[in-house]
Amino acid sequence: MSNTKKWRLLDTGIRRAAENIALDDAILEAHSKGFIPNTLRWLQFSPEAVLVGYHQSIEKEIRVDFCQKKGIEINRRITGGGAIYFDRTQLGWELFASKDDIGISVISEILFEKICEGVIRGLKKIGLNASFRPKNDIEIKGRKISGTGGTEMGNSFMFQGTLLIDFDVNTMMRALRIPLEKLKDKEIESVKDRVTWLSKELGQRPDMDTLKKKIKEGFEETFSVILEEGELSKEEKEIYNEKLKKMESKEWIYLSKSDVASSLFASHKTEGGLIKVSLVYAQRAKIIEQIIITGDFFAFPVRGIYDLEASLKGIKADSEKIKKKILHFFKTNDIEIVGIKPEDINFTIDKALSKIKYLKYGFDLDEANHIFTVIEPFESILEKKPDLLLLPYCSKETECELRYKKDCTICGRCTIGDAYQIGQDNNLLPVSIVSFEDLIKTILRYRKKGKRAFVGCCCEPFYIKHEKDFERAGLPGILINIDNTTCYELGEEQKAYAGNFEKKTDLRIELLEKVINIVNNGKG
Repeated sequence: MSNTKKWRLLDTGIRRAAENIALDDAILEAHSKGFIPNTLRWLQFSPEAVLVGYHQSIEKEIRVDFCQKKGIEINRRITGGGAIYFDRTQLGWELFASKDDIGISVISEILFEKICEGVIRGLKKIGLNASFRPKNDIEIKGRKISGTGGTEMGNSFMFQGTLLIDFDVNTMMRALRIPLEKLKDKEIESVKDRVTWLSKELGQRPDMDTLKKKIKEGFEETFSVILEEGELSKEEKEIYNEKLKKMESKEWIYLSKSDVASSLFASHKTEGGLIKVSLVYAQRAKIIEQIIITGDFFAFPVRGIYDLEASLKGIKADSEKIKKKILHFFKTNDIEIVGIKPEDINFTIDKALSKIKYLKYGFDLDEANHIFTVIEPFESILEKKPDLLLLPYCSKETECELRYKKDCTICGRCTIGDAYQIGQDNNLLPVSIVSFEDLIKTILRYRKKGKRAFVGCCCEPFYIKHEKDFERAGLPGILINIDNTTCYELGEEQKAYAGNFEKKTDLRIELLEKVINIVNNGKG
């Protein structure tokens, strides 16, 4: 026992977000300079906090207004990965160590699994059968209970995780912005079902001291070491005091990064149901950081979808690599999705990733999410020079005498008039569409008259439902999603189908104008 290596156990108590982030950086730097031994650290937060990954954009990941109203602190981690919500009940754990001591030369999934084993052993000591889920999660019965991530400095690394204890999943979903934006209530419930927490699994909140003791024992067994309680060193405190000013600054928190992660969405209707993909794409690294697959299909077992999502996390956004990964997953796992083939899931992911191509036309990825195409890809439709502009009656003022008619006087009171003017200025014939049947008749009529292609506006649910109808009508087109509450969200699609929807929507007029400028002039 005397030859057993000794590591430090450090409990830095309950701290603010900036203090915890500054300590992360300070301890890692101190370790890289040889000032401190390998260290397991406990960390807790008060008040609640949302932490984005180092490469993420605060505005894209966080509902800032909600967090400010609720007193939830906002900060940025020194590690990559996605945004997380840290409430007062959670227990954070971190290992600072030398790569040589662990026997690795590069940070890899092998290291992730090795370190997570310490937590898994600890959870088993309190009666929970936890396991590692590649690439870097800990789960119980298929549900995630600890997400992890890390970074390195020289020959030192920090690997950290959060352990959900009595988790407020509703606040988390309101505080974080992506990738839940487009999910309906039942799909959000499906996302909630992907996570679990200790009080839920145990039937009561565990004693924090007991939990720490058992996880400490788990790490000691995993690495054959003794963890001795210690304090921050003089060097760590000095580095910490310097780092804290930085981590409290707006310059750090709202750090401008070119490698921001953006959400991409896509849907695909199959015989087995609708598949919806929401993924987070890191532009510089060109990887999928996170992916959620939902829909109205039936999967057996349900956790199979969660495992598929986990297997795709961190994969290069390459169509062939993703296809091989999905096919391999279905071959090596006992999962069945009624009426849906692996190729259908691959197609939907490809559909989401195809929006990356819009960057070369001057769109950002947020704008790309609101552009859909009919029959042909965007670039092919541009070559045809669309000459028809189709606009929905539901974006006219509700009291307008022309709301349910196919004309517009361009009175300036609604976005339809703006769109008419933009269309006329750019040699597109604007036409109001007053019902679904009118839409199909209009497309067929102008196709016979020799129109080349169209630009139009409709809500995404309408596009998904009628994509095949658009294709059968035979005229290629570019569609832009509309703003505000639509008939589908209000459950009044039958009224809209017949041309009797009484609410008002708004066109995304700036995006429409940008598309038309590209169509007409080849630029945004």
